[in-house]
Amino acid sequence: MTQPLASADPARVVAVARSWLGTPYHDQASLRGVGCDCLGLARGVWREVVGPEPFPIPPYSRDWGEAGPHEVLAEGARSMMIEVSAAESCPGALVLFRMRARAIAKHVGILTGPATFVHAYERLGVIEEPLTPSWRRRIAFAFLFPQR
Repeated sequence: MTQPLASADPARVVAVARSWLGTPYHDQASLRGVGCDCLGLARGVWREVVGPEPFPIPPYSRDWGEAGPHEVLAEGARSMMIEVSAAESCPGALVLFRMRARAIAKHVGILTGPATFVHAYERLGVIEEPLTPSWRRRIAFAFLFPQR
């Protein structure tokens, strides 16, 4: 029987996520200060908070309207993170957004406060912004980073 994962210190996750602010947007990249997309931001935070990435990330589509039978991002996160309900998500949680109705969750952010989050957005790079009702209703999944 495996032991349940303990979650990483949320203050550390938030501090690391904020250290990426201002990183330019670059599709499928993950280098702080150089370029990243939303998943690249999450991967970079993982590397600093948890350690080496457990597996290579294959190329992926940028289509936020992509539909399909599998929640690929959620399934990947579920295999290595601690899933919580969207209602239980708190600062330090990785949240997956469903950007269009009936589409799979394809956008990632990290909560930095009860009403703020950090994410990488095309043309803007890594920014911190309010978790408005429009963003909040798009949260489809939430996960906590595990301890190292």
